[in-house]
Amino acid sequence: MKTPFAFKIGHATDARLKSGTTVILPDRPAIAAVHTAGGCPGTRETDLLAPENSVDRIDAITLSGGSAFGLAAADGAAAWLAREGRGFNARGHIIPIVPAAIIFDLVNGGDKTALPGPHNPTGGDPLANPYRDLGIKAAQNAGREFAVGSIGVGAGATTQNLKGGFGAAIANLPGGGHIAAIAAVNPSGRVTFGDGPHFRAAACEQDGEFGALGFPESVTPDMAEPLVKSDAERNTNTTLGVIVTDIPLTKAQLKRVAIAAHDGLAIAIYPVHTPFDGDIVFALSTAENHPATPTADPVHQLKDIGAIATTTLARAIAMGVYKATAEPGDVLPTWQDRFACVTKA
Repeated sequence: MKTPFAFKIGHATDARLKSGTTVILPDRPAIAAVHTAGGCPGTRETDLLAPENSVDRIDAITLSGGSAFGLAAADGAAAWLAREGRGFNARGHIIPIVPAAIIFDLVNGGDKTALPGPHNPTGGDPLANPYRDLGIKAAQNAGREFAVGSIGVGAGATTQNLKGGFGAAIANLPGGGHIAAIAAVNPSGRVTFGDGPHFRAAACEQDGEFGALGFPESVTPDMAEPLVKSDAERNTNTTLGVIVTDIPLTKAQLKRVAIAAHDGLAIAIYPVHTPFDGDIVFALSTAENHPATPTADPVHQLKDIGAIATTTLARAIAMGVYKATAEPGDVLPTWQDRFACVTKA
């Protein structure tokens, strides 16, 4: 895929670890906000994004696997940004502002002996954390063109019944401007109706992007069962979302967009926002080239942006699962492995 305006996406993946990091890198510092709706979030520097707090622009966002260890990816991205001279100038000191969020992917079949622990069977440093280096590599790899599926933060993601992944989708806004939605899909629940091939986000699909199967022909009781991963009680989940727009918005307006976009999770995942998920959505504005329509009612314009952010994020979630690819050691099948034969597109 390709970003339609002034931001880049970079991935870094460790195949042995079966995990990775993704960096969202605006061309210039971007206004941002965040909303958390899940019961078990893992984050860094999200408090500063509250509308009432002073810092209103960020230099990057990192999304990472590795649970709490993955927050170190933001250290790596910040170090790379500082070297590039990017960040908040505090009395001559360059301080990159890099909010971050993580998913839990520690029980996905990957070799986790490289993570910090009381001992390291391979003889490595028991204090080493690979996610800092992954954060550096993801920032270095950032570009206009990027891949989706089993890559970066989505490399080891899972759903209740299928392999998860990294997804993205893009939409145009009425009157000009764009929205891009980015998702790391690792929920405790499912993105399909029951155990079948039909995506819950089917109503939002565009141009057959995730199979063109539409809705199932009939509704069965199993589709309403709130099934979650067998280890969900260990807080081992989370779907992360990022909404990026080139419409100029304030922190308070972006907060409203982030709140609305959580409905995209509700459209695409069931159950969602459980006590076992740390579901979080960031929203940021690169604010170039597309000023707000002078004749538009700001409230109604914000309504449109929130609504389109919702459907675009639902599409991104389905795409992350649809594009996932099988790798050695996977604990769950991919959607393609199970259902590609029924695709109509």
